[in-house]
Amino acid sequence: MAIDLATLKEYLLPTLVPIVVYWIYSGIYYFIFEHFDDYRLHTKEEEDAKNKAISKGTVAKGVLLCQFIQFSLSFLVLLIKRKEGELVPAPQPQIHVIFLQIFIGIAVMDTWQYFAHRTLHTNEFLYKHVHSWHHKVVASYGFGALYTHPIEGLITDTGGGILTYLISGMSPRTAMFFMSYATIKAIDDHSGMWLPGNILHFFENNSAYHDIHHQPYGLKYNYSNLFFVNWDRLLGTYMPYTVEERKNGRGFAARPAHRKTT
Repeated sequence: MAIDLATLKEYLLPTLVPIVVYWIYSGIYYFIFEHFDDYRLHTKEEEDAKNKAISKGTVAKGVLLCQFIQFSLSFLVLLIKRKEGELVPAPQPQIHVIFLQIFIGIAVMDTWQYFAHRTLHTNEFLYKHVHSWHHKVVASYGFGALYTHPIEGLITDTGGGILTYLISGMSPRTAMFFMSYATIKAIDDHSGMWLPGNILHFFENNSAYHDIHHQPYGLKYNYSNLFFVNWDRLLGTYMPYTVEERKNGRGFAARPAHRKTT
């Protein structure tokens, strides 16, 4: 069965576009926002000290490797489907169906991310050999959001994306927008910034919430990724936090609610 290039591109876009969005959005943080010292959750000196175990160049290469693997797998699946004649243009459903699919997608993504993330922490072998890669970046920054061991990338990001796509029933176009938004949210959560008027802070699961998780005292808390914190609250892994202006006026600090800013 023949397939036109437009259809092939349609099915590749949900993987390719979020990769492009990742580097554009994280680039905005790296080249512009991260220089706004008044809105940092860690001072530049703190970031350099806490992240001395790994360079930003290593982080960028690790992200590119995971993205290359993810895109290669997606392309391979499409070639197989094309050969078997299963790839056909996907119709776009009505708007109310799209909203339902997005709602389901959020629920699936949050559930998968929580339990996969929690397992990577509670299993000593997986944490030591896999997830510890991600936690080398203690004071997180935008383009380090997807810095993970390739195995973790397959489990959490690729696996979660595939499940979300299949269970929600999204069309490739809807999936492209949904995954791009999820990418933006992941970057924002790892940005290490507390920018005024940031609409993504509507979610309690935000840059301060995830910054708590990246600190040594928060490793067993705040496992929820991306959208809501329901699973943390239900299963006792929720650590409340406050965001306070530093006493020296140099930005903000995210702290567990019972701690005070220094």
